[in-house]
Parts: sequence; C-alpha cells; structure tokens
Amino acid sequence: MTQLLQSITERDHACGPNEAPAVLLEYGDYECPYCGRAHYVVKAMQKHLGPSLQFVFRNFPLPKVHPNAELAAEAAEAAGAQGRFWEMHDALFDNQAELGPALCMMLGRRLELDMPRFVRDLNEHTYRNRVRREFAGGIRSGVYGIPTFFINGVRFENSWDTDDFTRALQLAARRSAASRLDRQATAR
Repeated sequence: MTQLLQSITERDHACGPNEAPAVLLEYGDYECPYCGRAHYVVKAMQKHLGPSLQFVFRNFPLPKVHPNAELAAEAAEAAGAQGRFWEMHDALFDNQAELGPALCMMLGRRLELDMPRFVRDLNEHTYRNRVRREFAGGIRSGVYGIPTFFINGVRFENSWDTDDFTRALQLAARRSAASRLDRQATAR
C-alpha cells in the first residue's frame, strides 16, 4: 500500500468540498490517451458521488513520450492563475487530439483569458517549475505510470476503468464519514 507523500494543500487544484469524505487525487498528463479516458471516468465519479468527493489534479507530463504535455500543463496552470484552471483542464482533455500551441491559444481566447498575460506566462515558462515540482512529488510518492490515482492518500492499485474504482471511492467515503462521526461522538 503506497502512501501519498506530498500532502494536499491549498496550492493544489481541487474540485469539490474540502470536507468531502473521499478525496481522489490524480497524477496525469494531458496528452496521454489513458489519462484522456480516465478524465471521463473521473467526471462520471464526480457526478455520481457529488459532494462526497473532492478531486485533485496534479501534473505528471511525460514530454519524451508526449511532446505537448508540458506545454498543456503550463497552459492549465497559466489559466489557473486567472481563475480558470478547471475550464482549461477540461478543454485540454476534450480536445486532446489537437493538443499543441495553436489549441492552447484558441482555448485561452475561448475562456476569455487575459491573452497578453497568458501568452507571456507560456513564453516565459512561468509555471514550468510548479509543473516539475508536482512531477517530482509524484515520483517521491511512487508514481511510475499515468494516470495514477490516490484515494484518501493511498494509491489505488486496481484498474480505474472498472467497477472496483467506484466501489473503492464509495467505501473510502463511507469509512471517512464513519470515522468523522466517531471522532465527533468521542469529543462530546
């Protein structure tokens, strides 16, 4: 059982309530076809579990295999600096087959980003260090392939495209909620 070594902080991109009983963290690459498929599985889990799930995404680009992955990660971070991370994240996966500089620019305009700032951030690689820190944190936590998922801080070892994934998230939510209730009862 591999533990997540880099704790989730307020600097992470998180979607869903902070007090959600199940926290799903993904290390992913915007150009990876498996991450592209997993994106839709995660979206279905978010819809299915609602406020019981918080989703966190961390960049783990593999530029030797996916030449546009690092640019895409930097584009998502640059959009995030303008409050539009999740919109860019989703758009990059939705348009994965066209990934590249032209797509990033088109998505920046579509999301109505401050384009001079966005272009400057990409040209100056403003967020490259952040992307690389997330990658290094993944390596320290035992990430060796993508996508890699952690559920409540423990790496999910089974296939994410099976019912096991749904059951593991539901079980994590139930256990976390029960543990929280036990702590509250003990505190009284």
